[in-house]
Amino acid sequence: MKVLKFGGTSVGSAQRMKEVAKLITDGEKKIVVLSAMSGTTNTLVEISDYLYKKNPEGANEMINKLEAKYKKHIDELFATAEYKQKGLEVIKSHFDYIRSYTKDLFTLFEEKVVLAQGELISTALVNFYLQECGVKSVMLPALEYMRTDKNAEPDPVYIKDKLLAQLDLYPEAEIYITQGFICRNAYGEIDNLQRGGSDYTASLIGAAVNASEIQIWTDIDGMHNNDPRVVDKTSPVRQLHFEEAAELAYFGAKILHPTCIQPAKYANIPVRLLNTLDPTAPGTLICNETEKEKIKAVAAKDDITAIKIKSSRMLLAHGFLRKVFEIFESYQTPIDMICTSEVGVSVSVDNTKHLNEILDDLKKYGTVTVDKDMCIICVVGDLDWENVGFEAKALDAMRNIPVRMISFGGSNYNISFLIRECDKKIALQSLSDLLFNDK
Repeated sequence: MKVLKFGGTSVGSAQRMKEVAKLITDGEKKIVVLSAMSGTTNTLVEISDYLYKKNPEGANEMINKLEAKYKKHIDELFATAEYKQKGLEVIKSHFDYIRSYTKDLFTLFEEKVVLAQGELISTALVNFYLQECGVKSVMLPALEYMRTDKNAEPDPVYIKDKLLAQLDLYPEAEIYITQGFICRNAYGEIDNLQRGGSDYTASLIGAAVNASEIQIWTDIDGMHNNDPRVVDKTSPVRQLHFEEAAELAYFGAKILHPTCIQPAKYANIPVRLLNTLDPTAPGTLICNETEKEKIKAVAAKDDITAIKIKSSRMLLAHGFLRKVFEIFESYQTPIDMICTSEVGVSVSVDNTKHLNEILDDLKKYGTVTVDKDMCIICVVGDLDWENVGFEAKALDAMRNIPVRMISFGGSNYNISFLIRECDKKIALQSLSDLLFNDK
């Protein structure tokens, strides 16, 4: 069985929903994970903001607008009066439920319930459309099987047991429709997966049912070898190792969240990135195989801050790095890159929420300097240290750009450069020209 996930733009209109229905009805059993219609979650966040601010009039105005938008899709989506009525009833019930929160105290718990309505509506409409078309389609309610533990991490044993029990209820079904992103937490409350959202749902389901393949359908032809918004002549990467994909996702490739494919990686289930606007395109296959001696892609991460701690006392002083890292840990601020020398250490962070407190604490151990508006450029591929000269190719492309830090050897799959944001475009284009276009 395959697991297919479609994002918000893929179900962003009645026509798009019909196109998704064509893609998934090929006679094979499959589980289909759907996001909310594009723009819905942002509007629900805005509605929640009005409710936090105790402005029910503003919230109701936004609710009415969103409901009217959904109602417009009904005539286009359904052909029969029966299913048009079913669609309208679903929309009315969910929006009436959202309205009920305009009368009472509104907290984070209620917000998560409101945010879940987008996925619940989109899946109901697609399921009804499939049934109208004569497809044996059933709903697998994500809130019945998708759960996180007390650490807000997915509970794989619970997910597998409850999901398989749900599937056993409908042995004759061809298509199982379910919601991405939403779940229940360890206390049974409606919550969400946050990191990776619907992609994470698809990966967790794939691992639970031991799927033959997980397909992530978006409006992009797979993962590109550079950022097409910044660089000329980019092209899709046809195959990536899970580690390569995770590095690219972490360092700026927006098509995936870095943690969302971990369950698939551990279960050794291939993940394929495909394009709903061009279904015949091969996309990108992510698996546990490495294409030897190939540099695959480049990604960039903006809004980076570099911090250097210089201390003459560091020389041979055990415990220095531990003290430095404990400061970042105490403020829950992860480090992206690190470089050390005899007398100092440089790190980069992308979360500056507690920067001033961190800098104050670091000054106990040495002289601290800060560089803001920086950018990490990550070159990904088979960069095992025994592949002589591979790192030199990347360095050669950066020869005319001031580099603040270089990280190499922490992984077999990347070399990273910290540069100024204003040099990003030149750096990405230079890397593309030398690594991919100079054939």
